[in-house]
Amino acid sequence: MTENNNCKQDTTAAHASQRDVAWGGCRRGETCTGAEILMRALYQENVDVIFGYPGGAIMPVYDSLYAYTGNRHSWFRHVLVRHEQGAAIAAEGYARVNGKVGVCIVTSGPGATNTLTGVADAMMDSVPMVVIAGQVGISSLGTDAFQEVDLVGIAQPICKWSYQIRRAEDVAWAVSRAFYIARSGRPGPVVLDFPRNAQTGSCAWEPVKVDSVRSYFPFPKPAEEVIRKAADLINSARKPMALVGHGVEIAGAQEELRTFLEKADIPAGKTLLGLSALPTDHPLDVGMVGMHGNYAPNVKQQECDVLIAIGMRFSDRVTGRLDRYAKQAKVIHLDIDPSEIDKNVKTDVAVIGDCKASLAAINELLIPAEHHEWRESFKSLDREESETVIEPSIHPDAGPLLMGEVVNAVSEATQGNAILVNDVGLNQMFSCRYFKFALERSIVTSGGLGTMGFALPAAVGAALGAPERTVCMFTGDGGLQMNIQELGTIMEQQTPVKVILLNNNYLGNVRQWQDLMYGHRRSFTQMLNPSYEEISRGYHIPYAVVTDRAELEEKVRLMLTTPGPFLLECAVKEEENVEPMVTPGSAIDEMMLHLDI
Repeated sequence: MTENNNCKQDTTAAHASQRDVAWGGCRRGETCTGAEILMRALYQENVDVIFGYPGGAIMPVYDSLYAYTGNRHSWFRHVLVRHEQGAAIAAEGYARVNGKVGVCIVTSGPGATNTLTGVADAMMDSVPMVVIAGQVGISSLGTDAFQEVDLVGIAQPICKWSYQIRRAEDVAWAVSRAFYIARSGRPGPVVLDFPRNAQTGSCAWEPVKVDSVRSYFPFPKPAEEVIRKAADLINSARKPMALVGHGVEIAGAQEELRTFLEKADIPAGKTLLGLSALPTDHPLDVGMVGMHGNYAPNVKQQECDVLIAIGMRFSDRVTGRLDRYAKQAKVIHLDIDPSEIDKNVKTDVAVIGDCKASLAAINELLIPAEHHEWRESFKSLDREESETVIEPSIHPDAGPLLMGEVVNAVSEATQGNAILVNDVGLNQMFSCRYFKFALERSIVTSGGLGTMGFALPAAVGAALGAPERTVCMFTGDGGLQMNIQELGTIMEQQTPVKVILLNNNYLGNVRQWQDLMYGHRRSFTQMLNPSYEEISRGYHIPYAVVTDRAELEEKVRLMLTTPGPFLLECAVKEEENVEPMVTPGSAIDEMMLHLDI
C-alpha cells in the first residue's frame, strides 16, 4: 500500500476529487455510512493488512470492506482466519515484527470474546493492536439480544482503552484515538465496540487526527538530574550489569543500547522478549536471564554492584525470589511506564522515559570504561554450562533426537537472519535458548501470558508483517493442536511459514514440573497424537519427518528451500527436560545446571 497523508494534507478540490473518485466512495464533506468511514479511517492510519472473521453484527463493515479488497483499488489485504483468537494473535505477530499497529475485525458475542486471549497477551507484552468488534444495535443493548456481550466492560482490565462507538459521527474520531493510544507510550491493545446502528448510520465524512489525550502523557521526559545520577552511578561502578528487555526494541533503541554497553563496557543479559535487541554474537551479550536462562548472567545478577534494567519489568521469571534478588546492587531502572517503577524491585534511580531518548542522554555523560576482569568472570560459568548442558543438547553422541539439536540446526542453516516464532512450553524454552539472532525484531513469543496455541497464528502475522524474511516457527504437539485450524489460513494465504514440530507425545513442560515437584505423577500430560503427515496433506502443505539425526540437516535444508509453507515434524526424545532451571521458590543464583529427576 502506498503511504497516504492526503486526508490531512490535500488542500485543492482537484486532489480531493481525484482521490475520492479512486476510492469509489463519498467525497469529503459528503454523506457516508459509519462502516464506510471506518474504511477511510483505517486507510488514514496506513493500515495495509486486516485479520478478521465476518459475522452478522459486523456485516455492514464487511460489505464496505468488499469494495477495498481484491480489485484494482485494493487498499487492504484481508486475511480470513479460522478462529477469532487467531485473528488477534496474528495481528500481534504482524505488529511485533514491524512495529506497526495490528488490526483485527470480528463480529459480536463469541466473535469478540474469542479475541480476548490475544488482547490480554498483547497487553502483557506491550504490543500495539486495535480490535474492532461488531455489536448489536444501541436499542437492543441490555436486552440479552442474540450475541450481545458487554465487550467494553470485559475488555477494560486487559487493554489500554475500550470504547463503544454509538454513532456514525464518532467513528473517525474513535479510530484515530484508538491508533494513537495503541501505538504511543508503552504500546498495547485497544478494543472498539461497534454497534450495528453506528455502522449503518450516516454522516458527513471528515478525517480526524487525534494526537493528544487529556491526562495521558505517553512520552515522559526524564529530568536532567535523574540522567546525571544514573550516569554517575554507572561511571563509578566496578561490576555493572545491564538487563535488556522488550522496551529497547519497542523504542527502536538498538543503536543507543550498543553505544551504551560498548562505551561503559557493560555485560548485558537479555530477557525472553529482549533476545533480538542485541545480536547474539555481540561480545557484551552474556545470554538470557531467568528461570531457564543462562547460568552466568543469573549468578552474576547477585554479584554486580550496579544493575541497569532497560525496558523490562522485573518479571518473576527473571528475578526468582524477590526477597533475595540483587540486594547488593544499586538499581537503575529505565522504563517508559511509571507504574513499573518499584513495583517488584526497589529502584535507586528511576529514569522514566522512552529508552531511545534516555539511553542517548545517559550516553553523553558516560566516561569510557573498561571492566575486563569483571567480564572475564562470566566465562568460567559459561564453560561450566556449555560442558554440562549446551554441548550435550546440541551435539549429542547417541540416543533419540533432542530439541536443542533441532533448534541449533535450523538456526545455523538460517545464519541467525530468520524470525523465530514459538509456542509455549519446552519448545519455547529450547528455541529461545539455542536460536541465534543477528537482526532486530526477530523474536515473536508469548512472554507474559504464556499463551499455548500462540505460534501458528502469530507466525501468519509475522510472515505478512515482514514478507522479506524467513519465519521459522517452533511448536510442540500440544500447542500446535490448540490453534491447528490456522493451517487453513496458511493454506489459503500461502504464507511461507516454516513450521518445526517438536513432537514428544507429551505436554512436555507440565510433565517436567510433574516429575520435579509431584513425584512423577503425570496427570493427563501424555498425548495421543494424530497423523501430522495426513493433516499436512489435507491442507496441501509440504511435509517431512525426521526420526534419525543423520537426516536432520538434509530435511532442514529441504524445508528452507521449498517455496511457501512447510511442516517439518521432528520425533524428539519423549522425556527430555529443559536445563538449567531456577526452581520455584529459589533465588536466581540457585540455578540447577542438572535436574536430578
